[in-house]
Amino acid sequence: MRRTSFLFLLPLSTRICIAVACLFASAQILRAADATISAARLDATGILTHDVESPFQAGKTSIRVLLPTKRNPDERFPVIYVLPVEARDESRYGNGLAEILKHDLHNKHRAVFVAPTFSHLPWYADHPTNELIRQESYFINVVVPFIDKTYPVKTDRDGRHLLGFSKSGWGAWTLPLRHPDRFGNAAAWDAPLNKDKPNQFGMGDIFGTQENFEKYQVTKLIASQAEKLGPEPRLILLGYDNFRDHHEVVRKQLLDLKIPHIYRDGPKRQHIWGSGWVPEAVELLLPTSP
Repeated sequence: MRRTSFLFLLPLSTRICIAVACLFASAQILRAADATISAARLDATGILTHDVESPFQAGKTSIRVLLPTKRNPDERFPVIYVLPVEARDESRYGNGLAEILKHDLHNKHRAVFVAPTFSHLPWYADHPTNELIRQESYFINVVVPFIDKTYPVKTDRDGRHLLGFSKSGWGAWTLPLRHPDRFGNAAAWDAPLNKDKPNQFGMGDIFGTQENFEKYQVTKLIASQAEKLGPEPRLILLGYDNFRDHHEVVRKQLLDLKIPHIYRDGPKRQHIWGSGWVPEAVELLLPTSP
């Protein structure tokens, strides 16, 4: 009853948009890459949540989606994946989608924002032996295809963007560096991008071995993938709290290799989603948005 009451308090145009959004995720169970994905649940903020069971993850995870409030029937939107820094629904460092809502960025930039969850601490890598820690495979083969098929998003490289900080800033860069044809722009804020060993921050449990870690090592990927990034600045590196020294090293590498990028040295902010860095990051990811 509370959900019904909430909906009827909204303007008619908004109620129609929400109803249309729900149609994108019909009542039947959906499948992608052997995953089972539920129909969407709508909460009071307008976020749609799907439950996911996948062989790449341990137990149930979720995919949350935030659409622009007003949409034309044939309109396709850029999608920004808001990558989490914590496992499951933990929120010690805040909530990425809450920041998008707070600043009305989904409407200001007319973009779809998607926040998946992961069963283990997300470093956006596949463990070499544990089949239930296949974070890269889960994101690439389950989350992205599901969003492409279910929601009104652009499905080419230049329509998909990545946003993260700390661990998820690492993921926001490793994913397009490893899959340059799948993702467009990537924004990282206060991320340990110069790590050369999986010896901190829960890395060892996800990467498993040094050999496997090096497949995802940001500095190695930058060196090997430089020519595949193209002439436009697709990598965005913003301010800091804990990892300014990492940013400075990676910035020098980008300059030495003449890789186009966008760089902001500061201001220093608190290492959380809600310290004020998200609006600028989205603005830089979508420079041509209205």
